[in-house]
Order: sequence, then C-alpha cells, then structure tokens
Amino acid sequence: MSKNSADETPVCCCIDVGSIIDNTDCTATYSRLFATKAEADETLAALSEKARAAESEPCQIVPRYTEEADGIRLDIDFTFSCQAETMIFQLGLR
Repeated sequence: MSKNSADETPVCCCIDVGSIIDNTDCTATYSRLFATKAEADETLAALSEKARAAESEPCQIVPRYTEEADGIRLDIDFTFSCQAETMIFQLGLR
C-alpha cells in the first residue's frame, strides 16, 4: 500500500473516490484571445449556458476582458458548488 492517506484495498487496487474528488478544486478557468469583443461575448454566453446546465446551485461566473495588441482576451472563472459539477462542465467542453 502507498503512504498516502487514501483508503486503498491492496487486493483490487481500488481507491476511495473521496481521495480524488475532495471538493478542493471547484473552479474551472477558461482563457482565449478573440479578434473582437462580440466574438468573446458569444463564447461567454455559450459557456455560461453550459455551466448553468451542470450546476445544482448557482455557478459563480466571473469574466475578465483585457485588450491586447492582437485583440481581446477573455478570461473566465466558473466556480461551482462542488468538484463533481466542475468536472462535468469541463468534460462537456471536450
């Protein structure tokens, strides 16, 4: 058995799910450079809709726009009430 604090079973190489999903990482981040603010706004709306579909309690969505030489950078933090929702949202974007 390893020296971590996870509840492992040596026979089946199993590990407690609580060791992996422990609700310490509930924020998903997104960053992309767009040619125009309108394009960034469209993406923000689409991602917000996906976040709302994954949430059980309201997801905190914090967008930040930064003007750069090549366009507008959109950075977004999506903070969910639990890590499982964060993972569902992230997997839905793939």
